[in-house]
Order: sequence, then C-alpha cells, then structure tokens
Amino acid sequence: MSATPKPFSQACENNKQPILDILSTAFTRSATVWEIGSGTGQHACYFASKLPHMQWQPTDRVENLAGIEQWRLESRLDNVLPALALDVADVDWPGQAIEALFTANTLHIMSWRLVEILFQRLSGYLTEHAVACIYGPFNYGGRFTSDSNANFDQWLKSRDPDSGVRDFEAVVVLAAQAGLTLVSDNTMPANNRLLIFNKA
Repeated sequence: MSATPKPFSQACENNKQPILDILSTAFTRSATVWEIGSGTGQHACYFASKLPHMQWQPTDRVENLAGIEQWRLESRLDNVLPALALDVADVDWPGQAIEALFTANTLHIMSWRLVEILFQRLSGYLTEHAVACIYGPFNYGGRFTSDSNANFDQWLKSRDPDSGVRDFEAVVVLAAQAGLTLVSDNTMPANNRLLIFNKA
C-alpha cells in the first residue's frame, strides 16, 4: 500500500505571499501563533519559514493532522510545532493561553453557531495584547463584494446550508464581545480580506 499523498492547496500557494506581507507587520513581537484550521499545513510551514521569530502551532480536526505533519516534517523547521487536534466546538482546547492567532478560510465553512463558539473560546484563551488575524471573504452592509463571492456563497450553501460568506459587521461585533478591537481591514487578492484584531 502506498503512502498517503501529501495534501496540496493551490489557493494556499496563491495567497501565501499577500498574507505574509500583512502578517509580517502584525506579528512583530516573538510569540507562539496558534493557527485554527491549518488544513494542508502549507501556510504553517511557509509563514514559519519567513517569520523565524514566531513559533507556529498548527491545529485542525484529527482527520487533517497526518497531512499537516507531512508538511511539517518535510520542512524541517524548528519553529513549527507538531500539529494538535482541535475542534472549535471542544469545551477544552489544548494549551493554556494563546498569544497570537491566525485562521484562514474557516468562518465561512463553519456554521454561524460555531463562529460564535470560536469567539467565545477566544475570549478565554487570548492573552492581553494578543493579535488575531482572520483571512477570508466577507460581506459588507449585507452585500457581496463581487459576483464571485456570491457564487461561492451559493456553492457553500449547496454543500452545507449552515455555511456561507459572513457579514463583516457581525464578525466585528463577536470580536468586540471577546475583547478584540479591529486594528485594520486589509484588501486581499481574489476578493478576500485580512482582518487584524488586538486584545486590549
């Protein structure tokens, strides 16, 4: 039996440099970055290689950990930690505190209830002055920013009616309830955004 192929995401390859350009200004002080929903592990390895002052902690559901570990082991980076199993809905997350957070393309895949739970958990785990970076598509004023995002939303809902492109304003409200203040809202390629929050 052949080994499971290493997972690969073309989207990760396409967006990694534009995301890094923003992360390099957001993650300026040494910290451990918890990545929620690391997916293939490509982002974790690329960002860790370019931000050597940061430790990168990949997390995802159990079924995705093997693929992340393939990327981590192949990278041979000392600042990428072994991937941890984490489901947003878990009452107890691994670890005690989160100094910095990154998550990409996760809010629109979760149900809105899980998005609410994510921010509720973050309110307890994020340390003072923690930086949280959230990447993905967002609606503004209840409207799609592009036809492609509207089509993407339809595709998401065809797979899972509880998923969908989230409203920027609603996410900012949840973040505020978790003690997070929006620092910047950055335009990204392919009609995505990168939201930077700070826990005051």
